[in-house]
Amino acid sequence: MTDTIPDLTLARSCPFDPPDGSAELRERGPVARVRLFDGSTAWLVTGHAEARALLADPRVSSDRGNPGYPMPVPLPTHARVTNMNATLVANDPPRHTRLRRMLIPSFTVRKIAALKPKIERIVTERLDAVIAAGPPADLLASFALPVPSMVICELLGVPYEDHEFFEEQSRRRLDADGQAIQKLTMYLHDLVRKKIDKPGDDLIDDLIAEQLAEGKLDHDELASMSMAMLIAGHDTTAHMISLGTMLLLSKPDQLTKVRADEAAIPGAVEELLRYLTIAAFLPRTATEDIELGGHTIKAGDGVLVAGSIVNREQSDELDVDNPMRQHLAFGFGIHQCLGQNLARAELEIAFRHLFHRIPTLRLAVPVDEVPRQPFAVLSGVTELPVTW
Repeated sequence: MTDTIPDLTLARSCPFDPPDGSAELRERGPVARVRLFDGSTAWLVTGHAEARALLADPRVSSDRGNPGYPMPVPLPTHARVTNMNATLVANDPPRHTRLRRMLIPSFTVRKIAALKPKIERIVTERLDAVIAAGPPADLLASFALPVPSMVICELLGVPYEDHEFFEEQSRRRLDADGQAIQKLTMYLHDLVRKKIDKPGDDLIDDLIAEQLAEGKLDHDELASMSMAMLIAGHDTTAHMISLGTMLLLSKPDQLTKVRADEAAIPGAVEELLRYLTIAAFLPRTATEDIELGGHTIKAGDGVLVAGSIVNREQSDELDVDNPMRQHLAFGFGIHQCLGQNLARAELEIAFRHLFHRIPTLRLAVPVDEVPRQPFAVLSGVTELPVTW
């Protein structure tokens, strides 16, 4: 019998769209088998209702140590296992519940609202530097990368003078030699020790006072948790700023709406999050048999929720006037992104200031000539050449 299981393709002909072949995969039904790079198979979920149901199901695990955990791309060993013990995304209840409860107070709407003036200052200062340097510019290096890096450093309590080190090591964290991860880990362990001796009023200081001091969290867990927040708060937001800017500059009718009314920016951000869906896949492993989309997902089977395909189910067109708010850009269920309020605040402030301060901003090269990063799970670029 001919094997009809299709390969999972990660290449993207267009940086704004889901991976190539997504339309064909969607046509196979909301739940279907796919073959991964290593020859193993996993279930691919492309239906919106089915994706939400699965992500909310307690019978799936996020633990990367499960034998059936599906990896869409090969990763260096250190990138797959480093710091996973203290991250929310790679843990299941009850450990996940314990860790998440520690962080919830730091990411409430009220807490992020209090942080907005600092985000405004960071965005303004970065744009001052971009404008002073004059066109052309690489907006990724000069704006999209440093803004979220500096914001997460502000939140965690990392000294400002160290932000360039963080940006460099964050960019290199998936290098095969693993040196960037080692440097970041050592730095954060040292930072925790310094904060124990000289407390401040930032997120790491709060965790030291409320969790470490009471024995609810140990030193290694705190350093690893800080690493996870650093990385989670850096990559996806930087990619959203750069790709969101590219997308709006390539669609003048949509950009005109964003520029015309600041009140429209939050809705536009939601639509950009849905349309771009930077993280293409959300991996899980079934811990029990699950009936979904007319199939039985067996215990131990790997499952990939194809967020970038799911979020296009309602529409393949960008429409900032009609944002779809039940998108999966931040996931769903118990692992829904804890930092989503922070990400929204950064994106809204970044786009508002960027298009107001540089009204004639445009791409310096055609969209298809903007160099893209090869790591296909997170859609992004390696440069963003612009002029004005």
